Amino acid sequence: MIDFLTISGLIDGGVTYVSNRHGPSVALFDSGVLAPNMLTFKGAEDLGGGNKALFELTSQFDLDSGSVIPGAGQIFNRTALVGVSSQRYGTLTLGTQYDFMYESLTLGKFDGAFLFGGIYDFRQGPFAALGIPNNPTGAFDFDRLAGGTRVPKSIKYRSPEIGGFTLGALYGFGGVAGSFSSSATQSFGVNYVNGPLALGAAYVDVRYPQLGDGHDGIRNFGFGAHYQFAHVLAMLLYTNTRNTDTGAAIDVYKTGAAWDIAPAWTLGLDYAYMRGNEALQNNRAQQVTGAIQYHLSKRTTAYVEAIYQHASGDGPATQAWINSLPATAGAASSHVQTLMRIGLATRF
Repeated sequence: MIDFLTISGLIDGGVTYVSNRHGPSVALFDSGVLAPNMLTFKGAEDLGGGNKALFELTSQFDLDSGSVIPGAGQIFNRTALVGVSSQRYGTLTLGTQYDFMYESLTLGKFDGAFLFGGIYDFRQGPFAALGIPNNPTGAFDFDRLAGGTRVPKSIKYRSPEIGGFTLGALYGFGGVAGSFSSSATQSFGVNYVNGPLALGAAYVDVRYPQLGDGHDGIRNFGFGAHYQFAHVLAMLLYTNTRNTDTGAAIDVYKTGAAWDIAPAWTLGLDYAYMRGNEALQNNRAQQVTGAIQYHLSKRTTAYVEAIYQHASGDGPATQAWINSLPATAGAASSHVQTLMRIGLATRF
C-alpha cells in the first residue's frame, strides 16, 4: 500500500515577440517557457529502517492545444521510474529519467535559465550542423541542461550526502544484441555544497544508431559554481558538447546572477558565449538574457524577459537562432535575433 501520493504540476503561458523569424517579426502565444507544462505523480511506501520504495510518472503537455508532448501515446515521456531509497545507502531508480547534466548542473542552480530565463535561455544558435540525431533542429538544447531529452531503459544511482558531497551514476541500455555498449548512455555527476558555496560537475555520453553504427554519439561535460551573497545568487557555468562521429564541438561559457531586490521581486541577468570549432565553421554566438519576476504568491509568478543573440562565423550564412523557437522558420535571416516575452507561471 502506498503511504503517500503526491500530484503536482507546472503551468506556464504567455505572449512572445520575435524580431526576426526567418525574416519578418512575429508575435505568438507560447507555453512551457519559464518551466515546462507538466503533471507529476509521485508515490512512496515506507519499508522501515529509513528505507522506501518509490515511483514517479511525469507527463508534459502543450497549453495552447492541450495535446501531450511529444505526441499521442507518449503520456509519461518526461519521467517514468520506480526505485528504492535508503537514508544510509542512497537512491536507486530504473526507467526513463534525467541524466546528470540536468540533475547536477541545472537542478544545482548553476544556470540562470533554470531560475529566470526559461527554455529560451538554454543553448542553441548557428550550430545545426552539430547534427544531434532525433533533435528538432540538430542543436536544440545541445548541452542537455534544459532536460529536453531523457534516458530510457536506464538505471541510476544517487548517493546520500557525505561531507557536503553527493555522487551519481546512470547507465542507459542500448539493447543491441552482441554489442553491450552500442547505442548506450553513460552519465556521472558530483555536487558539493558548503554554506553559500556550491560546485557541480557532470558528464554524459549518448550513443546513437545513426552515428558510427551506434558506437559514436554526442558527448557532454560541464562544470558549475554559484555563491549566495545575501540577496544575490552569482553563477558560473562551462559546458562542452562534441559529436564524436564528425568531430563538431561547441564550448559554452556563461555567467549570471539572480537578485531578490524585494520580497516579491526578482531580477535576473546572464550572458553566454557559445563557440563552435572548425567542423562548425567556427560559428559563434553571444546571448544576453534579462528578466524581472513578480511573485504573486509562493506558487504563482508573473514575468517579463528579453533576449538578444548575435551570431558570427566563417560560413556564408550564419543565422542567429534562440533556443526553442520552431524548427520551421525559427532561425533568423540575419546575424541578430531578439525576443521579448510576458508570461504567467504557476505550480500546484
